[in-house]
Amino acid sequence: MIDGKPELSALEISRALDIAVEQVRRNLAQFTHTCQNHTSVNNFYPTCENDQWTTGFWPGMIWLAYEHTKDEAFVASGNVLIDSFLHRIENKIAVDHHDMGFLYTPACVAPYNLTGNEDARKAAILAADQLLSRFQRPGDFLQAWGSMDTPQNYRYIIDCLMNLPLLYWSSDQTGDETYREIALLHATTTLRYSIREDGSTFHTVFMDRKTGEMIRGETCQGYSDDSFWARGQAWAIYGTAINYRHTGDPAFIDAFQRTLPFYLSKLPDDLIPYWDMIFTSGTEEPRDSSSASIVACGLLEMAEHVEETEAATYQSMAKKMMKSLVGNYSATDPAVSNGLVLHATYSKKSPYNTCTPEGVDECASWGDYFYMEALMRLHKKWNSYW
Repeated sequence: MIDGKPELSALEISRALDIAVEQVRRNLAQFTHTCQNHTSVNNFYPTCENDQWTTGFWPGMIWLAYEHTKDEAFVASGNVLIDSFLHRIENKIAVDHHDMGFLYTPACVAPYNLTGNEDARKAAILAADQLLSRFQRPGDFLQAWGSMDTPQNYRYIIDCLMNLPLLYWSSDQTGDETYREIALLHATTTLRYSIREDGSTFHTVFMDRKTGEMIRGETCQGYSDDSFWARGQAWAIYGTAINYRHTGDPAFIDAFQRTLPFYLSKLPDDLIPYWDMIFTSGTEEPRDSSSASIVACGLLEMAEHVEETEAATYQSMAKKMMKSLVGNYSATDPAVSNGLVLHATYSKKSPYNTCTPEGVDECASWGDYFYMEALMRLHKKWNSYW
């Protein structure tokens, strides 16, 4: 499916990154003293309070723009948002869930690494402490959502692989190995239960409170329990790559090499998946462009850790996916959208899932962030925020 497709050229990478940076610059006025909603409405992001699981991605784009330009205007806006994220974690505003990494890695770890902002470091470590409070035994996992003492909430989701870098970073910062130990326990549980024999993934895994074993796999946002939610598969691909960076455990390379071929086998001709990969062609179902950006980042991450021939293959795949995103899905006209990438899907209702329908065929904040991260990875040797 991917053989013979054109790659994004160096000139196209540079141009696309410049266009993205200018879109971020235009958005500073609207999204400095408030946050960006998880998805757009008619292709334009409204503002929101800092109480969503997704609000860290917009500041992540600000810091990517700063890295690319060294323009202090981005630092000024990013620092205002650091104050907001410190306030949020100190006051425990909407933090009773596992997405501390999605929130605090791009919003606070990134600026601390880039500028040494001590409030960012403080906020990120507090967020890591909050994430540790989600750890469940038996089962050795970080519970996704809900009350910690309710049996129906005894579950984790594939997305959480991307929250673990906050814990690895916190161990490095503090010298406390507890963060790393919990991250490894959760990651090990995920590898054990979340990847099916064919390389596809369960979105949600329910665990037995007495034995710590898996009870069943389900979906919340995919089409059905036995289908292949595109973004979940993307989180698995990038999540296994980034956990390999932090652990060096070859089990993560093995998991990457199981989940990636399945994802590739389900792609339509333009390499951008439908929202659930049970749909492969000839359908009116919406795409999820955000999954393609996530996978491109995962490919470029793993390319840093494998031998030269395999690395070149992964880099080529990423360039082909990004060629399609830049050419067919990117938002280049500010009159059309204040986002970066069109045709993402947050949460589409089906007869078999429990999700709330929203953000269907819109821009998605994480999709925009990972699109920009992939361009940065292709443009230069980039020090990962994750």
